[in-house]
Amino acid sequence: MAALLRHAAAAAAAVVLLIAAAASTDGATSFYASDPNLGSARVVFQTTHGDIEFGFFPHVAPKTVEHIYKLVRLGCYNTNHFFRVDKGFVAQVASVVGGRTAPMNDEQQEEAEKSVVGEFSTVKHVRGILSMGRHSDPNSGGSSFSILLGDAPHLDGQYAVFGRLTKGDDTLRKLEQLPTRREGIFVMPIERISILSTYYYDVDLESCEAEKSILRRRLSESASEVERWRRNIHSPSIWKERNNRVFNQQQKPWVEVAKVMAAEAELWRLVNAAVPELPLPSLQNRFKLLPDLIAEA
Repeated sequence: MAALLRHAAAAAAAVVLLIAAAASTDGATSFYASDPNLGSARVVFQTTHGDIEFGFFPHVAPKTVEHIYKLVRLGCYNTNHFFRVDKGFVAQVASVVGGRTAPMNDEQQEEAEKSVVGEFSTVKHVRGILSMGRHSDPNSGGSSFSILLGDAPHLDGQYAVFGRLTKGDDTLRKLEQLPTRREGIFVMPIERISILSTYYYDVDLESCEAEKSILRRRLSESASEVERWRRNIHSPSIWKERNNRVFNQQQKPWVEVAKVMAAEAELWRLVNAAVPELPLPSLQNRFKLLPDLIAEA
């Protein structure tokens, strides 16, 4: 029984490890991982000067996030470019309508021509923030957006903040060192800074892979222990041994087993909630005997 409880505790610890890892793994490698506004989706722009990764603020600007993320998933930013790099201020991505070197298909064109309402918030414009571009109409956001290269308090509440940099600040610093020219209010790079390709992923799914193997191993050990108890549960010798050591004559050892299995059922429920897709069907065998045991107890 002690071994069974140890295995159950180990499995419970694995659940805690799994939940914590989603935060700790990202925190160890990300530029702004501690930002509470960040969702789990990540987008990577592979540019001619290195990769830039960013995440979204889905609760701050949901419509803007939905629009930009769909443009990414459709591949609209591939072959686009940064048309503006103003050191200490912004690096701005061009509109995909006219900014790409490759033509768009009908689905891309349809999404690219949409506008989103201005979702202005109290989130500050500081280095790494993603800020939606627009015209004089506050509801004219399209596909152009800026990555802040410094603090810009005059933009606060005037432009929609919808995400921030998570990796690639070194790439931004490279962009800031490139030769530029001024055209009116815009400071523009002399050479084209191309977005060669883009991709996206989910950090929650990425960070759980290693912890899933730990859960599988520990829960498998726990399941084996339960199966051993199940095989021995009707053995008179086991009853006698347990009665002599633990129980009085009115109690039976499988009462204790039933309680442990009930605790295991709750543990399995928690694990299943933490990792719904975890394929451990063999663990369900432990519950086949549970109703009868509880009824007899």
